[in-house]
Amino acid sequence: MKAIESDEEWDNFFLLELTTGPRRGEICGFKWDDFDEVNNKFKINRSISYRKGGELYEDKPKTEESERTLTLPEMTAKMLKRRKRISQWIFSNPLNPDKPVSPAAAYRRAKRLLKQAGLPNVSFHDLRHTFATVAVANGMDIKTLSTIIGHVSRKTTMDIYLHTTEEMKQQAAAKINARFSKNASTTKEVTPKEQEKPAQAKFEPTKGKYRKPGTGCITKINDHLYEGRYSPKGADGKRISKNVYAQTETECEQKLAELIRKMKAEIAAEKAKMKPQNNA
Repeated sequence: MKAIESDEEWDNFFLLELTTGPRRGEICGFKWDDFDEVNNKFKINRSISYRKGGELYEDKPKTEESERTLTLPEMTAKMLKRRKRISQWIFSNPLNPDKPVSPAAAYRRAKRLLKQAGLPNVSFHDLRHTFATVAVANGMDIKTLSTIIGHVSRKTTMDIYLHTTEEMKQQAAAKINARFSKNASTTKEVTPKEQEKPAQAKFEPTKGKYRKPGTGCITKINDHLYEGRYSPKGADGKRISKNVYAQTETECEQKLAELIRKMKAEIAAEKAKMKPQNNA
């Protein structure tokens, strides 16, 4: 295995992702004013996106639920407190500190580190899935997780991470059986140490195939769950994204097609409303 490039700036960036689970654009949009270092809390209220031509701009998070406040793990809070404040941005552009680091830069660095470490070429978004999966495997309830990662509903969170909770339920049932089984000779007793050991979650994301522009994208999350996403530009020119989930690829294609049809109609209606204003 090759030596991994050491870079404290990016180490901190990826540590923040793995321990709190924000979206890539949200981390790029973190400002020092959002950090409450007394109570170890962090407010997420913006995301960094691209305009046409590649220009960066501050945008609202993906949904209303994405505007949220995180309680940081102690190690993450200490990491932030150790960082030098060279601009308003926690992670700034090294060549222009007045601007935030770009989501594309985070993407490229993640790919480089994966290659150096000889690891699978997973997406940056998989780090967010890793945080959520580990959180559930270590006992976090779905309602709390849904709030932390900014999902619209608990159903969305359950659809993505149900495979983990089912595994935990099976292990819990096995422990109860071991504790109360009448046939002690054939059932291994679970020791307190084993009871405390967290479930080991398995998450093996599969990258979706290339699709034509305007048809959205579909990603296989696990053997029983597919995610469809469509990210058009709204009537105001800003990028908007919505997701659908299904247990089969065929069902996901159908839901995605309906989502695209609905979003196109909504955008067309918004543009129609704006025309009289533009002509006035």
